Amino acid sequence: MLAYLERLWHHRDMNIGVFELSDPVPEMKNTRVFAMLKPWIDVGRVGTLTLNKIERHFGAKELGKLAEPGRYFDFTRYRPYQGYVGGKRDLTIPNTVLNHATDDEGNDYLFVHIREPHMFGEEYCQSLAELLQHLNVTEYCRIGGFYDSVPHTRPVIITASFTDEQTDRVRSLVSPRGNTYQGPTSIINMTANILEEAGVQVASVMAHLPQYARLDQDQMGVARIMEVLCAVYDLPSSLADNTLGKRQYDEIGRAVESNPEVKALISQLETYYDRTQSTPDLTETPQLSPELESFLKEVSKGLDNPRGQ
Repeated sequence: MLAYLERLWHHRDMNIGVFELSDPVPEMKNTRVFAMLKPWIDVGRVGTLTLNKIERHFGAKELGKLAEPGRYFDFTRYRPYQGYVGGKRDLTIPNTVLNHATDDEGNDYLFVHIREPHMFGEEYCQSLAELLQHLNVTEYCRIGGFYDSVPHTRPVIITASFTDEQTDRVRSLVSPRGNTYQGPTSIINMTANILEEAGVQVASVMAHLPQYARLDQDQMGVARIMEVLCAVYDLPSSLADNTLGKRQYDEIGRAVESNPEVKALISQLETYYDRTQSTPDLTETPQLSPELESFLKEVSKGLDNPRGQ
């Protein structure tokens, strides 16, 4: 691995590890990172859409990407996209991309659109951590969403990890239970671990979305994540507009209105939601009914192979 990194380092002046940066690279300090990972925790594209929204607000520009993405990605799983630009064929190759912006007060932001690697995952994570440290990152905030046993008729649950001071600012916006997931995860967590060991503040904001809805773009999830980010990082509250999300969830309500069986199952989800969110003691979590578990299992088929990778 070292030989490969050294080869890339000397390949171009603007290479840092396995990443190729635009010239000139701005001098950064106290850089804050917002990162998302697909396809693992980008259901409803909430991570992608949230990053895009903040990038547009700040006018972010591309700073860098993997020099050789084919070393880490299987292009039979992440398909290149062929289109036309100015009447000419244009081939877009899937990549991990970093965008940069500076606000009016001179604070630097990086927006990292991370793809799950298929090969050489440790090398990939170590190099990403190396790059972020080189760019003087002091805070690394991961955002995203995953499916959960929650109804669309209740506020989207947000679990988050922040400093005590930041947590005080969003106490009414995030779940008191926190994220207690244990099980298979992404190798990308290795990047966060490396950064945390180096003294970088690591945070996360995750939306729990109704798994029976499976919206291609879950705007309510985006709005709820933005609501938390606006409160913590003093971003304009207009970024958390939930108009589109309310419209989407109202349409879901109308769609299930004529199906008494689904309505009954959603009613059970509401009861489960109300009990779990009002019970801080994890040992008292109520169990789902067998028919509800069967329903969720049925609508979950295919979620392990999300589209839009």
